[in-house]
Amino acid sequence: MTETVRGPVENLGSVLMHEHIFGLSPEILWNWPDIPEGWDLERCAADAAAKLEAVRALGIDTVVDLTVIGLGRFVPAVQKVAELTGVNIVVATGLYTYDDLPAYFGNRGPGTLFGGEDRLAEFFTRDITEGVGRTGVKAGMLKCATGKQGITRGVERVIRACARAHRETGAPITTHSESSVRNGLDQQKLLLEEGVDLNNVVIGHAGDSTDLDYLRRLADNGSYLGMDRFGIEFTSFEDRVATVAALCELGYAGRMVLGHDSYCFNDRFEWDVIAERHPNYHLRHIPSDVLPALLDRGVTREQLDLMLIDNPRRVLTPVAPY
Repeated sequence: MTETVRGPVENLGSVLMHEHIFGLSPEILWNWPDIPEGWDLERCAADAAAKLEAVRALGIDTVVDLTVIGLGRFVPAVQKVAELTGVNIVVATGLYTYDDLPAYFGNRGPGTLFGGEDRLAEFFTRDITEGVGRTGVKAGMLKCATGKQGITRGVERVIRACARAHRETGAPITTHSESSVRNGLDQQKLLLEEGVDLNNVVIGHAGDSTDLDYLRRLADNGSYLGMDRFGIEFTSFEDRVATVAALCELGYAGRMVLGHDSYCFNDRFEWDVIAERHPNYHLRHIPSDVLPALLDRGVTREQLDLMLIDNPRRVLTPVAPY
């Protein structure tokens, strides 16, 4: 069973493995509630549900919402969306930073101003076993990130905390990696130091790379490859499709999952600019455009089912703690 906003689900169907419902800036919204971006729970929830229903009509049954601390996670708003759509939503726990930790954690823990235990793993575990805040919604995945800076001191703490929470709960791990500097390998190395079985790890944004040697190495180490930024055109549509097709031909369809890394609403975006630069940055892109293009390149329907159904099911089914 996999935890979703509406509770445990056994059959997830077709899954988009790296998406976001809402990305919010709480301190901005608290202090300048009349910002032009116009956050309104009822309106934004209805709009998000409509976007999910549109992709559901195209055959997608589940999305994994990887909005964690640092990206503006607000699970009560996601609960409102879940009331309005038949799409399953899996929420995540973890912390998103490329460098330093938020002061709450940066001032606490070994080697910090106030010392004491590192509460990151404690908080992540609580989200998985008890639920996020007072919502009762249990997280189904852990998330950490590295940027071009690599594994900084703060990032290392998050990755190690995710590893410990994973081993305590069995919940899978996904990452934000920077493919241009191949730091998915660094993530794997650190997770292995913490005793993590890499079969329980998705290296996110692996699909930004066209380096087949790098991608095969990640997969051969045991991890799944997140081919999860379709619609973001700093790597072209043609290159993203060609890379997935090439890996399928090489026998790696059982090691890939798909997604867009798209938001239904994000107050940090200028949406007219996004629409101009990345016109396919939306949830419908994979079922409408990517899957037909993969079929045209010789990817079989069985391989598509692996990437959309079987691999996500394996990843999102918790393992026994170890």
